[in-house]
Amino acid sequence: MPSKLSSVELHGLEGFLVDIEVDRRRSNPKFIIVGLPDAAVQEAKERVTSAIKNSDFDFPRGKVVVNLAPADLRKAGPRYDLPMALGILAMMKYVSAECFKETIVIGELALNGQVRPVNGVLSSVEFAREQGFKKIVLPKENAMEAALIPGVKIIPVQTLREAVMHLDNRLSALDIQRPVIKDEFDIRTDMASIKGQAQAKRALEIAAAGGHNILLYGAPGAGKTMMARALSGILPAMTLGEMLEVSKIYSVAGLLPKNQPLITRRPFRTIHHTASAMSIVGGGNMPGPGEISLTHRGVLFMDEIAEFPRGVLEVLRQPMEDRLITVSRVRGTCTYPCQFTLVAAMNPCPCGYRNIENTKHICNCSAIDIQRYEKRLSGPLLDRIDMFIRVNPVDHIKLTAVSESESSETIRKRVNEARQAQIRRLQKTKAECNAEMSNDDVGEHCPLGPGTKQLITQAIEQWELSARSYFRVLKLARTIADLEKTEKIREAHIAEALQYRNKIL
Repeated sequence: MPSKLSSVELHGLEGFLVDIEVDRRRSNPKFIIVGLPDAAVQEAKERVTSAIKNSDFDFPRGKVVVNLAPADLRKAGPRYDLPMALGILAMMKYVSAECFKETIVIGELALNGQVRPVNGVLSSVEFAREQGFKKIVLPKENAMEAALIPGVKIIPVQTLREAVMHLDNRLSALDIQRPVIKDEFDIRTDMASIKGQAQAKRALEIAAAGGHNILLYGAPGAGKTMMARALSGILPAMTLGEMLEVSKIYSVAGLLPKNQPLITRRPFRTIHHTASAMSIVGGGNMPGPGEISLTHRGVLFMDEIAEFPRGVLEVLRQPMEDRLITVSRVRGTCTYPCQFTLVAAMNPCPCGYRNIENTKHICNCSAIDIQRYEKRLSGPLLDRIDMFIRVNPVDHIKLTAVSESESSETIRKRVNEARQAQIRRLQKTKAECNAEMSNDDVGEHCPLGPGTKQLITQAIEQWELSARSYFRVLKLARTIADLEKTEKIREAHIAEALQYRNKIL
């Protein structure tokens, strides 16, 4: 009598129900897996056979056939080891087939019958709940991660024999403590330790509060990288929904910390200018998340952005606008979220000293070199950046003076208050912050009075702002008003937002 149980296949963050059907025939001993399995699934034959025998169960004689349905869906990874083994044991009457009702099983097997953790558990459990399943049998090391999704009974197991005992009600599942959610932030560099640069620090505060993209432009040693790193200490606290979104991506990528299955701190990732386009947007045989997805709800820092190949930079254009990236490869197509804040830094020329104040260095770059350097950043990419900040070297008086700047903790309180105001205002929309507002949201939440409308109209005519730039100015002004705890956008807010839109290149 064939046995049947269910598991979950993941393509990106999207789950698909997979039925594992096991049957045997009187024939020469053989183990066959069908249903578009990849190499890792095919190799499960040896793992499953050894795990069953080393767990003191009899492996069936004759021909064993395992079908992974639907047959036209590609199956990848070792997550089917445990369900295939349990399906074989159910066929051999070691466990009742009734145990598998409303139950999902996932897990990798070692040769000795130990159950090893797998990736993508968070998305798998959420999918199982949506499909109406009540229980999920999975590796013990994945239990805390799975417990983040309420409404599903988690049965963590360490061995194949333990899984059989749980399903046979001979062993009770232990209670799993859900992770404690803490408001964590990462002060790599405190804002108080940055000398001078008041305008740049103000711009970083606005960027953190509203999720706006920013370009820092200035000479080497002026503090661009230091300020970008200080941004991580003033980022607003994450909501529970944002934590789960980010954690699912890290779970699929296999990057969740073992001792902390919930990402509670906004990602801050730095990529080098030698990074490939695939590493940034994602890829692989079965497309995995790239840097822009791993930075979802966080900050992507691109130092020396003009050193990146232009082709690599151009792949950012669509994700920055759509906040999604669809990665297509031969073996499949996956879509990942990528709502990130871009913080970029660059020099004014290859040598770094063109038109720089407070320095004795002389620029020796030719006009062709400068033109080639600036052309790395295309007009459409620059149009997606909200703020352009010139960072000049700090003079020796400010550099040696005792700093009285605000600390990151003080600035972060203001940023948190501004972000909470945005969440309340945008709770009926898909946006979480001002930078994510659609054009319709801007029309509703950024009303302009006669004075502000006249000011921005003059700017459009004088600077020839594009439609995209117009809406970005309004979003920026909305964030500036939120930092001042005012619901009305005033002329001063528009003027400051326009000041940051004054493109340097």
